[in-house]
Amino acid sequence: MNVVVLDGYAMNPGDLLWDGLKEAGNGLGISVHCDVYDRTPPEHIPARIAGAEAVFTNKTLLNRHIIMDSPSLAYIGELATGYNNIDILAARERNIPVCNAPGYSTDSVVQMVFALLLEICHHPGAHSGAVHAGRWTSCKDFAFWEYPLMELKGKTLGIVGLGSIGKSVARIAGAFGMNVIAYSRSVTGEGEKWAVYTSLEELFTRADIISLHCPEFPETRGMINKTTIGKMKDGVIIINTARGGLVVEADLAAALDSGKVAAAAVDVLSAEPAKADNPLLAAKNCIITPHIAWAPKEARRRLMDITVRNFRAFLEGKPENVVN
Repeated sequence: MNVVVLDGYAMNPGDLLWDGLKEAGNGLGISVHCDVYDRTPPEHIPARIAGAEAVFTNKTLLNRHIIMDSPSLAYIGELATGYNNIDILAARERNIPVCNAPGYSTDSVVQMVFALLLEICHHPGAHSGAVHAGRWTSCKDFAFWEYPLMELKGKTLGIVGLGSIGKSVARIAGAFGMNVIAYSRSVTGEGEKWAVYTSLEELFTRADIISLHCPEFPETRGMINKTTIGKMKDGVIIINTARGGLVVEADLAAALDSGKVAAAAVDVLSAEPAKADNPLLAAKNCIITPHIAWAPKEARRRLMDITVRNFRAFLEGKPENVVN
């Protein structure tokens, strides 16, 4: 079986092995030949997957035209949880299973949420820089701070989307002594252990800090905008580790510059890599990280393991984590 990985570098820049994919057919009488490309420009996709029976992609686009014009294609593996880079309807028409990797990055994303929030609370990086620049050595007092410092206990955290990541964020927020409210399309007993469900409107008006953990659908796209920000508390903090398209970036930038939003921290943008004219790049009090919440080695190893298990299950005739 011919297998092609179109954009393997982001998931595996060299600290993991692809051996699991290459050996997935062992014991099944299936020989797997695997070609791994670090990146694939759109114009090279047809040539690289010509004759391939299984294709793996992280962000490389597999649109309807490509899927329909690849007669040997029998399996698509998504090297991520989100799969909006794949035309799953076209794949369904051809009876091609599309299998993703759910849950591999939950712990890493939750950790990143609090890394961003605690950076806003205490600015340890900036204060360390000030110390190394001599500010503490020349200080007349035993301590100094160059930013307002904030304690989380007693603050209200509003979580939009109470799936596995949202629930874990809620659980940890509770350990900080925060009041946790959440909006989700469905209410579960597990969710009620960690948060009080509210309407989205109530969440926007009550929360001191808002953390986004929902998918980007037509109904959620641009949900953080001039109108919804206007309903929020003055000095609200907004954190987005979900999808860049949830935020109207020009509106958030304007709210940051006016002080309506005290600070924002985003690990995702509407276009990635970041475009030079993205308004958040010049906005006040905005932390931007390059989509790394998912990327610790431990999480990427889980991603690799799930990818291999999915492929092995397909070869056994029992595909798992099928999204179409």
